[in-house]
Order: sequence, then C-alpha cells, then structure tokens
Amino acid sequence: MEFRVMTIEDYGQLIGLFKSTPGIALREADSKESIAKYLERNKGLSLVVEANNTIIACIMCGHDGRRGSLQHLIVKPEFRKQGIAKILVNKCINNLQKIGIDKTHILVFKTNKTGDQFWSDSGWTLRSDVNMYSFIFSDNPNA
Repeated sequence: MEFRVMTIEDYGQLIGLFKSTPGIALREADSKESIAKYLERNKGLSLVVEANNTIIACIMCGHDGRRGSLQHLIVKPEFRKQGIAKILVNKCINNLQKIGIDKTHILVFKTNKTGDQFWSDSGWTLRSDVNMYSFIFSDNPNA
C-alpha cells in the first residue's frame, strides 16, 4: 500500500469510491472543478491510499486558517480494520498542526453509524453544544 497526496488526476477513482460508500453524500461541491479548487487551496493536505494502482482509501483535509476540517474519510470495506483510516487521520492532523491548526472538525451524518463508531472509538468528541446551520446561495438544493 502506498499513502500519497491526493491529486485532481485521482478524481475518476475518487468519485467512484464516494458513490459506492454508504454514509457519503455527494453534492455540487464534489464536482471535479470544486474538488480541484479545494485541493489547490489546501495543497498537500488531502490523501489517498493505493494498492495495485487502485485507490482503496482517501481523506480530504483542509482549513480556514483557524480550524481544520476533514471530509470523505473512506476505506473500501475489504481493507477496513487494518488501521488505514487512523493513519490517514493522524497524517492529516499532523500536517495541520505543522501549519498552526490545533483544532479540527468533521461532520458525520446522524445516519452514518459506522462513521460515528469510528470517530468515537478514535477519541473524537461528539459536540452537543453547537448547532450547524447552512445557507444555500443557489436554486439547487444539492449545492
């Protein structure tokens, strides 16, 4: 297995991985153009894992200058329970800390029990003190 930085050339495999993973929702923000902008803005932070020239895991990592954010942590089912997800998360956290980001968030759908279990078991704190609000500046509800 090879851990490496995600590039826009990975998009075809990534979108297939996103679509085949329960608990992952795709939006306009997951278009190739949007992902390219995200990767450019957050150079070197998002990661993939390859086995036999196939992406078997990924994580998207970014920041707003104050707080880090993780999205789309995915490990193909046949590669789970090998510590891959924990390695990806730790690499992201370490890279964020190197640039001065000491707090990181991840949003997990309430229906994603696998995700909830992973983050809870990994020592992350489920927040009950904040509500998340969204504003969509588009006619498309899937923005």
